[in-house]
Amino acid sequence: MMSRRALLLALSLLSLVSALPAMADDAAKTPTPKTDAAKTTDNFTGEAALLPTDSVTKHHLNGIAYTAHAGTLTLRGPDGKPTARMFYVAYTKDGAADAKRPVSYFFNGGPGAATAYLNLGAAGPVALTMPTKDATDGTHATLGDNPDSWLPFTDMVFFDAVGTGYSRPLDTAKAGDQFYGVKQDASTFAKAIQLWTAKNSRQASPHYLVGESYGGIRSIQVANALQMEQGILLNGVVMLSPAIEMPLLDTDENPLSAALMIPSLIAAHESPNVTPQSADAAYEWAMGTYLSKVAGKLPSGDEGKAFYAEISRRTGLPEDVVTRQHGVPAIGSHDVMSRDGKLHGLYDYTQTIADPSADGLDESPDPTLFGFGRAYGNAFSGYAANDLGFQTPLTYDLLSFKVNSSWKWSEGGPAPVHQIPVLNRLLALDPGLRVFVANGYYDLACPFGTARWMKDHLTVGADRVSLHLYQGGHMLYTRPASRHALSLDVASWMQQDAIQH
Repeated sequence: MMSRRALLLALSLLSLVSALPAMADDAAKTPTPKTDAAKTTDNFTGEAALLPTDSVTKHHLNGIAYTAHAGTLTLRGPDGKPTARMFYVAYTKDGAADAKRPVSYFFNGGPGAATAYLNLGAAGPVALTMPTKDATDGTHATLGDNPDSWLPFTDMVFFDAVGTGYSRPLDTAKAGDQFYGVKQDASTFAKAIQLWTAKNSRQASPHYLVGESYGGIRSIQVANALQMEQGILLNGVVMLSPAIEMPLLDTDENPLSAALMIPSLIAAHESPNVTPQSADAAYEWAMGTYLSKVAGKLPSGDEGKAFYAEISRRTGLPEDVVTRQHGVPAIGSHDVMSRDGKLHGLYDYTQTIADPSADGLDESPDPTLFGFGRAYGNAFSGYAANDLGFQTPLTYDLLSFKVNSSWKWSEGGPAPVHQIPVLNRLLALDPGLRVFVANGYYDLACPFGTARWMKDHLTVGADRVSLHLYQGGHMLYTRPASRHALSLDVASWMQQDAIQH
């Protein structure tokens, strides 16, 4: 059984928004769809039959003319019969030289999260922006052109995992075995990427994966499946707030996990004055003094009192709470997450809402997972229907707990996943592969310390893995300044790849 915190961590992702105001005039959207002629004669049943034909629309963003293609790919089993219809949205720059133009394939995490987050949150040509007065107020978020879209430097394809968003399996009884597992999922995405690449004659383009949260594990597994099953080598992988080594995300019984989480608590306490230098110092203290004490015999007497007082001073947690928890903050506990009637977020510890269970008698809901982030689904369904011309009676399944609870972490059951050996192998076999990792300082779900530890323990290609820190939490791009910085950094990173090759 996974602990409650491990489940929350596995569901890593969410944020933002609702409200669907009209698009800015500059967008010049043309929502009238053009029917995709290349449709199959498959007779779909159930929810899969409610998905419409593909819609192709023309748009402009800051002087860039682009085509949006909202549609589905038909996945098939070994017998050639359809097993699922996988929804995607592709944005391609008009008039670009396809052979040289990079194409990036996006997916979110969960497992069970749809890709509306990265599409409308980070890289797509349209973005949801939270009100500056209250970043947790999804009701008054606005939808409009994204000034930080990645469209100027890469074409983009956003895939919803089967069972999420508008992607539907043909046989729900078989979906768990067919799609809801680490290996099955990776093969599914690899095949979808191959299908889109072949359909659009993009075999010669530079290829990138972009994954968030569980998308870190997914990106490594998909990269391996692309190489071994589809014969596609990647130029790079971008990971946002990635889960990579699942055992490092649960502090309940792992002193190393606690040490890797502590720097994020320290950074949140220093906010907004945290810097890369102070984050480095926090990491070094956590992996040195802190880890040596919590991993050994617990300090007692004056030594213990001094140690717990130092943790309290560095993290801002009450000293009595630190003492009761023996120096290892129980992330998710009411003592750590709630203070003075305010509930702190797991996904961004600097974000707070009024604690609906301030007395601690009931379980406090995470403000991102169960609060303002829920509005993202309605925002995307409206955008898909009104601007992309993709209209369906299906509900956009933003975050599927059914998929999450059915997930097979290994062939033998719900065991943790280790990715460093797989990433080592990929970096060794493909000397041209590079990895870009982005973390928010204040993320307790996938702390930035875990990415640094991952890089420090690679035996191959660590010099091709770059780490980047931003103001914010798990969904760092919900802060406009961080979204802007992330876009600039990824553009520069991709440009370096073009120059070197």
